[in-house]
Amino acid sequence: MTRHSKNCTASSVYSYHEKKKDAKASGYGSLRLRYGKDGVKDFDCCNLSLHPCRNPVITQDGILFDKEAILEYIISKKNEISRKMKEYERQCKKEQAELAELGEAENRSRMEKFLKTETAVASASQAAQTGGCGSSSSSGSSGASVSNMVAGKDKSLPSFWIPSLTPSNKETKIQKPDKTIFCPVSGKPLKVKDLIDVVFTSVTDPDDKGSLEGKRERFKCPVTGDILRNNVPCAVLRPTGHVVTMECVETLIKKDMLHPLTGSKLTDKDIIPLQRGGTGFAMTNDQLSSQKARPVLQA
Repeated sequence: MTRHSKNCTASSVYSYHEKKKDAKASGYGSLRLRYGKDGVKDFDCCNLSLHPCRNPVITQDGILFDKEAILEYIISKKNEISRKMKEYERQCKKEQAELAELGEAENRSRMEKFLKTETAVASASQAAQTGGCGSSSSSGSSGASVSNMVAGKDKSLPSFWIPSLTPSNKETKIQKPDKTIFCPVSGKPLKVKDLIDVVFTSVTDPDDKGSLEGKRERFKCPVTGDILRNNVPCAVLRPTGHVVTMECVETLIKKDMLHPLTGSKLTDKDIIPLQRGGTGFAMTNDQLSSQKARPVLQA
């Protein structure tokens, strides 16, 4: 029996591969893609620059960053927060000025209403004293105005040629920005003082003169000498920042809870599991698939 290809046109069955291929070419339906080993970063690479760290630091959650990259990220976020805070303060000052102007306008209208009432009372008393003579002539001389801006209508009718007074214009209010800086990976609050310096023990090979990024075996455990790879669980010891394997932690460190290099006392908080590198296995890495929503073709 001959070997069939993935596009077997002689078959009457619409295969799964042909269905996915046609859906991708048509532009309809959701696209799903699973990452492989090359699509996920290595364990010793920065989560921002995706390159091997020159000055590695780690967060409380075991997320590795290059010190230069994470400090640049924090500074950019602080500048953005300060810019938003200035816009918010400018908006607050504008609202206070508008409230003060409304208060002055209310006082002015109250004063005008009082003056109109006083003039009406004075004119009524004067008319009573004169006996109403000459009232007909004065009423006939003052004609009714055809303008739509008299008798207080200028306050109720908006000016369509002024953008701030158009009926459909609504300014969006800026919310007060949060001054907390969050981690770009975990989304938890991030502070510079919580960053811990990491010390990787490099593999010394005099014959290998390539760059650090091109080496496959870059670091090792300082206690056991095992090569650190993506499939080897590692942990960072907080007091010194050394990276050791989890096997070393379980078999050697947790017996006496002593630092294997300095002999100092350790606690459970001093052992920080390092984020695993890219292996392509779902049991190791959490996010190994991506999805793009596209319109659905309906019959």
